[in-house]
Amino acid sequence: MTGTQATATGAASRRSAVLGAMFLMATSAIGPGFITQTATFTAQLGAAFAFAILASILVDIAVQLNVWRVIGVSGQRGHELGNKILPGVGWVLAALVVIGGLVFNIGNVGGTGLGVNAMLGVDARIGGVISAVIAIAIFLSKKAGVALDRIVVVLGALMIIMTTYVAIVSQPPVGEALRSFVLPDQVDFLVITTLIGGTVGGYITYAGAHRLLDSGMTGPEHASEIAKSSVIGIIITGIMRVVLFLAVLGVVAGGVALAKDNPAGSAFQAAAGEVGLRLFGIILWAAAITSVIGAAYTSVSFLTRSTTSERTRNLLTIGFIALSAVIYVLLGAAPAALLVFAGAFNGLILPIGFTVVLWVAWRRRDLLGGYKYPAWLLGIGVAAWLLTLYMGYSSLSGLGKLFA
Repeated sequence: MTGTQATATGAASRRSAVLGAMFLMATSAIGPGFITQTATFTAQLGAAFAFAILASILVDIAVQLNVWRVIGVSGQRGHELGNKILPGVGWVLAALVVIGGLVFNIGNVGGTGLGVNAMLGVDARIGGVISAVIAIAIFLSKKAGVALDRIVVVLGALMIIMTTYVAIVSQPPVGEALRSFVLPDQVDFLVITTLIGGTVGGYITYAGAHRLLDSGMTGPEHASEIAKSSVIGIIITGIMRVVLFLAVLGVVAGGVALAKDNPAGSAFQAAAGEVGLRLFGIILWAAAITSVIGAAYTSVSFLTRSTTSERTRNLLTIGFIALSAVIYVLLGAAPAALLVFAGAFNGLILPIGFTVVLWVAWRRRDLLGGYKYPAWLLGIGVAAWLLTLYMGYSSLSGLGKLFA
């Protein structure tokens, strides 16, 4: 291979990894909970839910612009930065991510099982095990990184295309939805904070940023590219949220009452009959298996260092997925109390981790290679950080109620 060919191959590999990082962040956010949450809030708020989506996307962008910029420019993972600011903080953050990631991954494996069941009528536990084996096969591959990038891109695009089809078939009141993006009939701040937590909370905050480090696109010279990639990742998530909202809105506006135990599935079935139900199964499976991959990859990235070999990381990721699958098979689902507990953990991860990110941006220029951090970016980061403090307080309140 000539020098020119090697350079071209390296550039193509980097582009693939950056695209994979964007979709890994997006598909990590788009899980079974994301789908159920969107359908439930659409049924509850109708077209007014559009404003909550827009507000959450703007806050998500403020968070991810800062997280990706600091991690990408420094070339270090979230917990590594935490330990350099105050020894031990990084490991506290890692513990929160891993514990929350494991509990939610049990639910993600369960989501793959439900997706297979809706697609093919196969028993959910069998579907969950088969899906876990598929996820493990990705990390057994000799080119696990390439396989990871390609599968999240393909499945992410597939989810958006199929959901768009259902959105067209359901014939939503698009004009009313567009008006509600800026002039809603009602504003529900609890819904907005819930969406933010589900999109950039917990391990999801770091999924794309940590994958970006593997691409080699790090350092101050890549700051603008890092920023653009982080915004595109959030926009991908936002597109999926919007088309899913429109698909369900068309059904709700038509007077259909959604099933409480499966609001999204019943909406798809009402919009497109049996075909809609099968499409829902495919979308749910794709959302769940990419979340399985994202949760496992990101959790393990907090258990390792930048110098850890790829083989070791892959083996740990395989073990993480296998453990999630075994617990799911034994329990049948992630226990409700554990999900509440993990949700509270997720609510704490964002304010702690984001404090580390903003402190590095403000006070630790040495960790950024001398890079002068934009004041405007730090400003919108602080505004978003104040909201994360409220979310963290709400999570602690939730823990108090759980133990009470």
